[in-house]
Amino acid sequence: MTPLFVIPARGGSKGIPGKNIRPLAGKPLIVYSIEVALTMAPATSHVIVSTDSEDIAAVAREAGADVPWLRPAELATDTAGSREVILHAMDQADAAGVSYDCVVLLQPTSPLRTAADVEACLALYTPDIDMVVTVKEAACNPYYDCFETDPATGYLHVSKGDGLITRRQDAPKAWQYNGAVYVINPQSLRAMPLGAMPRRVASPMPAERSIDLDTLLDWQAAENILASPTNLT
Repeated sequence: MTPLFVIPARGGSKGIPGKNIRPLAGKPLIVYSIEVALTMAPATSHVIVSTDSEDIAAVAREAGADVPWLRPAELATDTAGSREVILHAMDQADAAGVSYDCVVLLQPTSPLRTAADVEACLALYTPDIDMVVTVKEAACNPYYDCFETDPATGYLHVSKGDGLITRRQDAPKAWQYNGAVYVINPQSLRAMPLGAMPRRVASPMPAERSIDLDTLLDWQAAENILASPTNLT
């Protein structure tokens, strides 16, 4: 199998300004994802950073990634979707004659993901499914402690089931995307949005490595974890 690794990193960021090249524990954030991709990528694979920023491109190239073009402006807005960005990267790879069997999306905001996490996803991937995605156990279980408000009565009711489960361990496990790794079928992506894909397979990751950097509080948490790597599993 020959993956196409895509690392999306636009220049604008409101929650954490300049986050993609901001130093995290002494290393630009995007470099964590590039290093994992380069560890996993055989000689026939490509590691592409999709960015609209020359500054990000320079850091990515120095770390060993390929930045053959800058992302067009319409794909660098707050409303640009991941699917459109990946499709653009696929089109560019196709035009350059790059061969690949699947697309591996690595978002820079998951710096605690490891090469082993990517390897686990690739091991689960087959051409007859749409996507393998990393997950963590959901903080809120819809059978146990996740509730909705009935629009007719205004009363709370459990989101799923009859509400009679009294111990969390007796509830069916619920999973939450952690944003770390997506292994995607290229044909499926061209046919439908990510959320519409019916054949998705989960690859669990521990909560302590599932941090997704969105706020400065998340950033501080990641700094603390990286300062004590023995706490990672």
